[in-house]
Amino acid sequence: MPAPAIPVPPGSRWLVAGGTGFVGRRLVEALGAASVTVLTRDTGKAGFGPPVRVVTDLEALAADERFDVVVHLAGEPIASGLWTETRRRRILESRPSVAERIVACVERLEPKPRVWINASAVGWYGVRGDEPLDEGSEPRDCFGHRVCAAAESAAVPVESQGVRVVQMRIGLVLAREGGLLRQLLLPFRLGLGGRFGDGAHWMSWIERDDLVRLIAHAAVEESLRGPVNATAPNPVTNTEFVRAFGRALRRPVFQRVPRAPLVWALGDLARELLFGGQRVLPARALDSGFEFRYPELDEALRYALTSPVAMS
Repeated sequence: MPAPAIPVPPGSRWLVAGGTGFVGRRLVEALGAASVTVLTRDTGKAGFGPPVRVVTDLEALAADERFDVVVHLAGEPIASGLWTETRRRRILESRPSVAERIVACVERLEPKPRVWINASAVGWYGVRGDEPLDEGSEPRDCFGHRVCAAAESAAVPVESQGVRVVQMRIGLVLAREGGLLRQLLLPFRLGLGGRFGDGAHWMSWIERDDLVRLIAHAAVEESLRGPVNATAPNPVTNTEFVRAFGRALRRPVFQRVPRAPLVWALGDLARELLFGGQRVLPARALDSGFEFRYPELDEALRYALTSPVAMS
């Protein structure tokens, strides 16, 4: 389905790192009234066409280039492979390395951007139990926390340049084209979907178009700076999530994915991503006046899965 038009000041100029990804492409498509430059390693993946400009090297930008908003979404996916030592190092370094290049670019730009929106994740809070977590909650150490902390720290230097920094701690992003839903569609269609372990761990989620709208909101809402939880206001347990997904697909949910074999095979990846979670609440987004169009999971899944492609 087409991306929703999001309200941005006409003529505003955006630099989007990672604009060819699952969230970034949707954001670029929705920025119809803005001038958008996409930073990507692979121009062949872009396919936007005018008026979107695609660059591979920030040093090629002139020093008097004006950007009102910088959005950093680029980075190695954390869930796309085993956490070997080599892969852990790549994951830890990927977002900061891009951020360092953007920081160097911002330092030579005049005028400076007004705001930098930096992608982090709810993994910053670590693996947690039932306690509700808002932006003032303390973290617990784990690999996911260290990845998010490194990503957030890398953006902080631009604050000395007068740039407002928003650390967007993003939950599970729901849309059929990628992320969690794309991975679950086939097994659930085959009637093989089920909860992970006892299903008691929490899943903090956000529908993708709500995330795009929240990014646009944070770009113009001057009260938002520092951590902002990008999650719907109604997190659910894993059991509740798989039941809702089964209802959306009209498929039975009888299976249970056992914990022990996956933890044995995948180690921390399974412990943190498959059987761990956080009950995260978007306190700062709500306090700033942002309104979620899809605050409840059932309606978010219906919206995400209305395409004939998703339901076939």
